[in-house]
Amino acid sequence: MNYFLTEEQLAYQQLAREFARGAIAPVAAEYDQKAEFPWPVVEEMARMDFFRLWIPPEYEGLGGGIMELVLVTEELSKACGGISLALAGTALGAFPILISGNDEQKKKYLPVLASGKGLAAFCLTEPEAGSDAGAIQTTARLEGDHYILNGTKHFITNGGVAKYYTVIASTDPSRGTRGASAFIVEEGSEGLTFGKKEDKMGIRASATCEVVFQDCKIPRANLIGREGQGFMVAMKTLDKSRPGVAAQALGIAQGAFDHAVRYARTRHQFGQSIASFQAIQFMLADMATEIEAVRALLYNTARMIDAGEKDFGRESAMCKVLAGDVAMRVTTDAVQIFGGYGYMRDYPVEKYMRDAKITQIYEGTNQIQRNVIARHVIKDSASGA
Repeated sequence: MNYFLTEEQLAYQQLAREFARGAIAPVAAEYDQKAEFPWPVVEEMARMDFFRLWIPPEYEGLGGGIMELVLVTEELSKACGGISLALAGTALGAFPILISGNDEQKKKYLPVLASGKGLAAFCLTEPEAGSDAGAIQTTARLEGDHYILNGTKHFITNGGVAKYYTVIASTDPSRGTRGASAFIVEEGSEGLTFGKKEDKMGIRASATCEVVFQDCKIPRANLIGREGQGFMVAMKTLDKSRPGVAAQALGIAQGAFDHAVRYARTRHQFGQSIASFQAIQFMLADMATEIEAVRALLYNTARMIDAGEKDFGRESAMCKVLAGDVAMRVTTDAVQIFGGYGYMRDYPVEKYMRDAKITQIYEGTNQIQRNVIARHVIKDSASGA
């Protein structure tokens, strides 16, 4: 379909597509097998200016928006959903600064992120606070001109490789979510350590680990916004970042689908290609239709956000639900089309299937997203919207 992208957007898309084919696809299986963070590929991403896409020009970015981030994340994820997370995870970690940071914070941190010389990570999830983000136990205590952080963040994308960590911690536990605040913690800060590196089913080229704060001392100036605004910052961040997860899921689905179509055309059984069998044709038709439906919803939502729409939580959640579920169905069907070969690591689609699963889980499980969507639907109905 023609989504009427601008010439600049088409150029970004094509650049990312060529980069994914030339620099990511040839090494994706190796990084997946070794579960290594792909620093050489990430450094090349930086040289291609991919990290500048969503950052305003006044902070050395290219001034793009969610649409540009979505387009590039989708293309990179067609080759590897794990490697693409170095970019998408950095955007997630940067959003709290973009959304609620003051000008001094933006001038200090965003140019480094734009250059790709430093990655970012977003620290919200804890061992006892997953879907229930309001149950965070990490605390931040003000002592003079510094905050002292204590607690453990869990399953953190870019954990251990990021230069900057945006952290949600409680400055007043008695107030629940209204007592949460947001902070910037720099690599090398006193009291910042890292726990075990997670051994994951999929996205194995992405770094995921515990981030531990033990009397971690950070300047008072690293508070994002005001005390008590942390939960609001976190929710706004997730609303803005979920289209990025949807783009990752869409790319994974499209990548698996492309492999399945090529295989169906070249694999012969009973004297003809399996693409000539109606059973396979129907599977491919359903896969193609669902992928295009995701793309239409995702691109429209990205444009809605970039246009300055204030309330896009429902659409953002819809993107993630639909894209994650479609990615899981499409990759499962791709394995089925490959048959026994699809189950083997010699062929690429089993990796796509493993990578797809996380898109239904992180940044709010798809069950939680359905709660979000339902709340909006009921609220809009009550108000006559």
